[in-house]
Amino acid sequence: MTGTLAAIGAGLAVIGAGLGIGWIGSSAMEAIARHPEAANKVQTAMIISAALIEGVALFAVVVALIAE
Repeated sequence: MTGTLAAIGAGLAVIGAGLGIGWIGSSAMEAIARHPEAANKVQTAMIISAALIEGVALFAVVVALIAE
């Protein structure tokens, strides 16, 4: 039973990370379209945010698999 819950937790973490990064990418593209002169700042912030989300998702997957 614990293994099943760990797999569900890991899956939810990955789905959440994918949705979060997609949302960041969408917002960044909209911001760049509205203000092309700020593209470098927006891109840098987007990459940092995506990296932080990936780190949290990886941590959540590892915790879920260790809890198994």
